[in-house]
Amino acid sequence: MSPNPALPEPGRILVVEDDRMVRHALVEWLGIAGHQVVEAEDGASALAQLAQAAPELVLSDIRMPGLSGLDLLARLRAVDPDLPVILLTGHGDVPMAVAAMQGGAHDFVTKPYDPDHLAAIIARGLAFRRLRVELATLRSGTAGANPIEARLLGPSRAMEQVRRQALKLAALPVDVLIAGETGTGKDVLAEALHAASPRAQGPFVALNCAAIPADLAESELFGHEEGAFTGARAARPGKFEAAQGGTIFLDEIESMPLALQVKVLRVLQERQVERLGSNRPRPLDLRVIAASKADLRRASEEGRFRADLFYRLNGAEMQLPPLRMRDQDALLLFELFASRAARSQGLTAPALGLSDRDALLTHTWPGNVRELKAVAERFAYGLVEPQGGLARLLLGAEAPAGEGPGLIPRLEDYERMLIRAALAETGGTVSAAAERLGLPRRTLSDRMARLGMAPRDAGS
Repeated sequence: MSPNPALPEPGRILVVEDDRMVRHALVEWLGIAGHQVVEAEDGASALAQLAQAAPELVLSDIRMPGLSGLDLLARLRAVDPDLPVILLTGHGDVPMAVAAMQGGAHDFVTKPYDPDHLAAIIARGLAFRRLRVELATLRSGTAGANPIEARLLGPSRAMEQVRRQALKLAALPVDVLIAGETGTGKDVLAEALHAASPRAQGPFVALNCAAIPADLAESELFGHEEGAFTGARAARPGKFEAAQGGTIFLDEIESMPLALQVKVLRVLQERQVERLGSNRPRPLDLRVIAASKADLRRASEEGRFRADLFYRLNGAEMQLPPLRMRDQDALLLFELFASRAARSQGLTAPALGLSDRDALLTHTWPGNVRELKAVAERFAYGLVEPQGGLARLLLGAEAPAGEGPGLIPRLEDYERMLIRAALAETGGTVSAAAERLGLPRRTLSDRMARLGMAPRDAGS
């Protein structure tokens, strides 16, 4: 067995296998991939090492002397329900697979297993464990004092890159332009940048440029003196002055009228503002963070946004990834939002079923985090049927009717994998593959037909 590049970032894995040769092969394979591996020859030995090993994932044979894999699974679930356990068996019978999944196994792999397939399952298991740990940290309120880490959530590499860039930019005296689709959390990023900056003790003033009536925009931004226009009965500072010493956040800046953009550009260049009805410039000491869901560079090239204002705002640019590009972040964010919503109403959020989890990871989330938060709150309030309701809500006609069908395709995938491996080893000869699998030729042919397979699938 050779190391596989599909394996995830290194983790701590406990391998439980009574067959010494198989166990050593697994340990060597995982070790070469960079994982910290602890081995145990049976279930009792595994339990004895559990506290000291502190594994992030357990990979266990299912048929062992003494404690079986199913027995070990039950004991591990009692100690740590969130510890992913992957069970291995050389028998591959469906009842045992069903029992394993119903008993809380993270996944089930039949021998002989394909290294790529096993690597992908291990990757998912480690990602799940890290999601659960991060979620527990967030729920306990011990996420740390750094506002970047506390607000920009998600273990995905995409969000880790955002956090690293935000940490660097927060301390620098540069204006920032945030780009991202609707609902990706541009306002959250702006608040985090402010909270982690030297200006954190100053005000954070947010203004949605799309929500200001055109005839009030200048007064809102620049302020006015008494009598500057009809109805101006008293002097009033604008948003720029209100942000003195802190940060002003100009959201949806692509919606700002071109005529107003000229005046905003002057304020940003000179760092001073004149109220309507006044000729006295007022110095400004603030940071500007702007956000846009549109491509401002293209808009400026097409004349829909002033190029000089774009370049002035773009001291540094940050791109927020859409939720569909953030790996398993949807699971963590969903459970966090659901937990918070349920707690606010004195409720307990329902448990997510297997098909629900699959739906959360499959859905493309056109509304991004904002959409996910709304769905999580509906789920927490009991407005979505538990155990499959999310799948039907998000996937519609493509969703399974319940939790049961979610297991069958997984078991069929295992069966296809075994048949393909046997066909590959026998050069695509069905009779030889049937003999290797311990099946009559007609039975194997019938199974292949039902699974939509043909002898050519040996190479797929």
